[in-house]
Amino acid sequence: MNIILSKLFVQWNNPVQYSLNSPTPIFLNELMGKIISLRWTGKIYCANCNKNISKTYGEGYCYPCFISVPQASPCVINPELCRAHLGEGRDIEWEKKYHLQLHNVYLSFTSGIKVGITRKDNILTRWIDQGAIFALVIAETPNRYLAGLIEVALKNQYADKTSWQKMLCSKQQENTDLLVERDKINQFLSSELQHYLKEDEKLTTIKYPHILYPQKVQSIRLEKTPFFEKELVGIKGQYLIFSDSTVINLRNHTGFNVEFTSKN
Repeated sequence: MNIILSKLFVQWNNPVQYSLNSPTPIFLNELMGKIISLRWTGKIYCANCNKNISKTYGEGYCYPCFISVPQASPCVINPELCRAHLGEGRDIEWEKKYHLQLHNVYLSFTSGIKVGITRKDNILTRWIDQGAIFALVIAETPNRYLAGLIEVALKNQYADKTSWQKMLCSKQQENTDLLVERDKINQFLSSELQHYLKEDEKLTTIKYPHILYPQKVQSIRLEKTPFFEKELVGIKGQYLIFSDSTVINLRNHTGFNVEFTSKN
């Protein structure tokens, strides 16, 4: 099947259900233990304007779109830079829809304990995309900016990025007490930010489809390996994991035009 790669579509279940965004949905959980192949056609299309391009910027954009569309604004990566609450932004209507909404600050366990933020209505998808195996909401704010301030205040205590190698090798049974960590948060925040803390949220456990857990992993880039055929043994975050311990992050290949096939 000819498809243009994008972020994996996820559905909350035990384990998480994954599918490729394609004209006819490809349910990846059903392909566990089977041989799949990807062949890059050499073409890449901008995720916004669909222009044929030679390389991508950000999450699949051509350069003009990268510096102009609201989805690629600096505050998407650094929420404390958000200006939507002041009526400013690349597209204020988009900002109202996505950044002037309830946001959650959370602790999760990916490659270790990390702090992060996302819209309240996106929380489960965000945790899955990051490969979290445990997660806990610790605060709720009326906009992205305030959530970003809380995240910045906690960065000295917790990582805000994931080591993808460690995340992919973390087995499901590993545990850490995020509830204990939540009880420490108060001391790191100003009284103004403490107002947004939530102390009654329950811990969420997330399980991913796996046949094997790799001990170490090596990443595939289609620019260097335009064709591969491998046995699928796991999916976590936005990564496909293969029996030879290679992995591919499909979100990082947004816009790549490929031929996808599977064998029994």
